[in-house]
Amino acid sequence: MHGEYKVPGGKLVVVDLDVEEGVLRNVRVAGDFFLEPDEAILSIDTALEGSSSSTDAAGLAARITAALPESTVMLGLTAEGVGIAVRRALARATEWSDYEWQLVRMGPQAPALHMALDEVITTEVAAGRRAPTLRVWEWASPSVVIGSFQSLRNEVDPEGAAKHGITVVRRVSGGGAMFVEPMSTITYSLSVPESLVSGLSFADSYAYLDDWVLGALGDMGIRAWYQPLNDIATEAGKIAGAAQKRMVGPDGGPGAVLHHVTMSYDIDADKMLEVLRIGREKMSDKGTRSAGKRVDPLRRQTGLAREQVIENMITSFRNRYGLTAGEVTAEDLARAEELVRTKYATEEWTARVP
Repeated sequence: MHGEYKVPGGKLVVVDLDVEEGVLRNVRVAGDFFLEPDEAILSIDTALEGSSSSTDAAGLAARITAALPESTVMLGLTAEGVGIAVRRALARATEWSDYEWQLVRMGPQAPALHMALDEVITTEVAAGRRAPTLRVWEWASPSVVIGSFQSLRNEVDPEGAAKHGITVVRRVSGGGAMFVEPMSTITYSLSVPESLVSGLSFADSYAYLDDWVLGALGDMGIRAWYQPLNDIATEAGKIAGAAQKRMVGPDGGPGAVLHHVTMSYDIDADKMLEVLRIGREKMSDKGTRSAGKRVDPLRRQTGLAREQVIENMITSFRNRYGLTAGEVTAEDLARAEELVRTKYATEEWTARVP
């Protein structure tokens, strides 16, 4: 069995192993990390040898930590990262390079249609009828997108929304509210087979699926990192937030993961504060006194036009994993439009948590 895991902000860990009578055998850990002293790699292998195949990543990490010499220095590697790589091997997880990725770009679409397209495309990936897909959104109008479980009245000021012509929609994933203006936001979705995140905890899958965009930002001179549970941050502040939804496959089999991210390119903080009701607890949790300072736009940090930032991100993804042109078929669009009519544009859905 073979498993790989890219440690967030670190290096690639590769594990090869066998399972015999429920325990790990012939364990070999490798990767492009740095480790001192040299013999520490043998200590890691020995610590894992004979472990129960049902041991979780934390338990495996504890075994590794206990076995390492006190003088051990790990760079780009963590004991937990090795444990996750083992779990991915046992789960027979797939890797980014196992797929032919498709890029979908369309003209500006209404907010409710974007919600529906996410559901349709990810359902198609779950059914095996579509390749894993990166979809970059363009917005036809300003919007507030609230999480699946958020209270509408707690998150949105209706007078502020009406004043600024803001459409409020509810997405299928959890997480917090997003304030969106067409040329001030960069939004993308990843619709991926569930096997890509096999062996990862729900929280770890966020970091794993965000890793490519951290590299893309780094290519543009921005040092960014994953901030649990679902933010992307820099020294200047938060620049993006992610959300996920797991969708089952046909007949309840392996499905797909929808992972979508909204990045602030050039946010109008004053307008956002008139539309969103941002509570004191949320501000204190982010370590800031001013809600207007919670998000730092990409325009300021890169000095690049929005379209250039998007093109740089796409190029970075393509260079890492390959990317071919895809499309939303007529059938996909018809299904999405029906979901808009019956779900995403209805008051019943938008106010399902009043």
